[in-house]
Amino acid sequence: MKLPKWISTLRASAREQLYRTLTRISPRLNTMIQFRKRKGYRLNLDNPQTLDEKIQKLKLESYETDPLIIQCADKYAVRSYVEKQGCSDILVPLIAAYDKVEDIEWDKLPNAFAMKWNFGSGTNIICPDKSKLDIEEAKRKMKKWRKEKNWYLYLSEMQYKSIPPKIVVEAYLKPEHGVQPDDYKLYCFNGEPKFILLCTGREFGRPKFYFFDEGWNLARINRDSKAAPEGFTYPRPNCFDKLMESARTLSAPFKFVRADFYVVGDKVYFGELTFTPEAGIDAHRLYETDLMFGKLLKL
Repeated sequence: MKLPKWISTLRASAREQLYRTLTRISPRLNTMIQFRKRKGYRLNLDNPQTLDEKIQKLKLESYETDPLIIQCADKYAVRSYVEKQGCSDILVPLIAAYDKVEDIEWDKLPNAFAMKWNFGSGTNIICPDKSKLDIEEAKRKMKKWRKEKNWYLYLSEMQYKSIPPKIVVEAYLKPEHGVQPDDYKLYCFNGEPKFILLCTGREFGRPKFYFFDEGWNLARINRDSKAAPEGFTYPRPNCFDKLMESARTLSAPFKFVRADFYVVGDKVYFGELTFTPEAGIDAHRLYETDLMFGKLLKL
């Protein structure tokens, strides 16, 4: 029998609070429980084999105290790192930065922009036309997300713990079609990009995710790529070499990172550096792919 919505909501809230409390007590314990629940097998930290197991080991052993990891997980502070690495030409132009929602000067923002908090994920407002933006609703969302700043507790993503909250406003990247440009997520192992996950079609509902290898050949290692018809391909971006070069430069100091970029026309734009994709508990990644990726990562 299906439970009433209010009961389901209450149970979900109680479960979330439990996980947050567990992180405060022991990030390792919370990670072990969440990993088993989502992945379906026990996390082996003594002899990790899959990518997600190795991500958890890195997270628990170093992410909370590594100053470079913390800086690069911060969507504002990472801009300084990108500049230092000689990649300032791929940064999305910065319009403004604020400490709190009340500081935002809405009337001074351009007609189109992208706004986000610098911690975590999913805290973005894409505004292609300010005249159509419900500013009060945007304020409400930004304030709600700020209250959830300690959301890192839920999945023990310790690299976000010490990040001082900042609102980042950047230029809107207008694609040739749709509202959001395709994004390219490059899986980098010990400083070398090996696979590119293309995310396309966000504006059409469920986006499609296709993996390509470093030679831009379709890699049938996830569900969308496996389901693609025989002979399927996708136009290789003209700036592909720049994309790979940028990922190689930015990932150089790290054992593993997913370097995310946007491509608009022939130009590459930096998105973010992600150290725990799907919190390092990607229930959608095929096990054989998780194992293959794990072999690429040398701890």
